[in-house]
Amino acid sequence: MFTGIIEATGKIVELTQKQGDLAIRIQSNDLDMKDVKLGDSIATNGVCLTLVTKHSDGFSADLSNETISLTGFAHYKKGQTVNLEKAMQPISRLGGHLVSGHVDGIATVESITANARATEYWLSTDHNLMKYIPYKGSVCIDGISLTVNEIEQNRFKLTIVPHTAEQTTIAEFQVGTQVNLEVDQIARYLERLIKGAEQPSRSDISMSLLAQAGFIK
Repeated sequence: MFTGIIEATGKIVELTQKQGDLAIRIQSNDLDMKDVKLGDSIATNGVCLTLVTKHSDGFSADLSNETISLTGFAHYKKGQTVNLEKAMQPISRLGGHLVSGHVDGIATVESITANARATEYWLSTDHNLMKYIPYKGSVCIDGISLTVNEIEQNRFKLTIVPHTAEQTTIAEFQVGTQVNLEVDQIARYLERLIKGAEQPSRSDISMSLLAQAGFIK
C-alpha cells in the first residue's frame, strides 16, 4: 500500500525481454534502500513492482504481461525518468490517499496551461474509468496523489503547484503524454457493494443500509 507522496525519482537503466515478458532495473541515488528487502513493493510511476534484486543504487523487478498491457510500461524506454515510492509503514503519515499500485488504465494529457505559479493539466481517459473520478476526489497519476479540480465528460483537470512539479516527473509531461491512472479505491469498492445490493439473494447489503452508513445519499 502507498500514499502517492513521491519519495524520489529514478531512471530506467535496463529494460530487457525475458522469457516472454520484461525485466527492469531502476537506478536512483535519492531513494533510501536501507530498509528495503527482497520481496518488498516499490511503486514505480504508480505501478506496484516487487523487488527481485537489490542494488546499491536501486533495484530490479519483473513485469508481467498483465502489467505491461494495462500501464505505460508498454512504451517506456531506457533512460526514462520515473516516480518512486516505497510501501508505506503503519507508523508513517498518510500524506496523500490510499494507493494500491494496481493501475486501472491510461490517461492522456490533453492540454497544459499556466495559472499564476501553478500549472493546470486537462487529461482524458476511458469513460468507464471517469465514473470513478469525482470532483475534488483523489486520483493517482504515475504514482502521484492528486486532487481533481474539474470534470467534463471524459476529461478531468489537475492543478499542480510548483513543489509537486519539482519533486516528480509532472514537469516532463507534454500534450499527448500517456500516464498511468489509478482511481480511488473507495469508489471501486462502493460500486461493488451497490452491485451486490442489487442481488439480495447473495448479499445482506441493501441500498437503505448503504444510505444509513453514509455511503450514498
